[in-house]
Amino acid sequence: MAKKVAKKKVSKKTAARNAGAKSATQPAALQDYAQEIWLAGLGAFALAQDEGKQLLKQGTQQIEGTRRKVLGEGSKLFNRLVSEGERLHGQSRKAASAAYKDVRGDVEQTVGKVRSTAQSNWDKLEKVFEQRVAKALGRLGVPTAQDVRALSDHVAELNRRVAALAASKSSAKAKATTKVTRTVTKKVSKKRSAKKATTKNA
Repeated sequence: MAKKVAKKKVSKKTAARNAGAKSATQPAALQDYAQEIWLAGLGAFALAQDEGKQLLKQGTQQIEGTRRKVLGEGSKLFNRLVSEGERLHGQSRKAASAAYKDVRGDVEQTVGKVRSTAQSNWDKLEKVFEQRVAKALGRLGVPTAQDVRALSDHVAELNRRVAALAASKSSAKAKATTKVTRTVTKKVSKKRSAKKATTKNA
């Protein structure tokens, strides 16, 4: 029983000491927490960037694989048609020529369809990629190209105003300098005239 009471007293003292230490280190803990939030944001941006790169790489690989497959199949089919045409060439030139043209047209149509499908898939992949990157950048608070353009326009406008203000100040300064120069010149010429008159009278 006495041990339990002693343990409770010790734990209360430890808790009181910890509370005092916590209040002293609270600003530091907040700063550490803010740092961790910032680092988490950077990590999210890096992950979004990596995910976008992976999606683009996977899409490119899929399209390249489809393209190779189409070209390979087209080439095989074409070679098969050529050999079939050579075999039939001896029997009937006309029939072989017509069959070759028909099959070639079918192959070109098939290849055209596959190409258009691949292009359409590529366009869809690009849109999905752009949307995901835009969402990720929006979540991170990264300014868009439109925001940067607006800021650039605003900076250009401020530069124009500063230049106009500097030009007006320099022209006002030049006017003031000219006025002072005229006044000084008049005073000097009056003094010279007075000296000449004094010299003549003497």
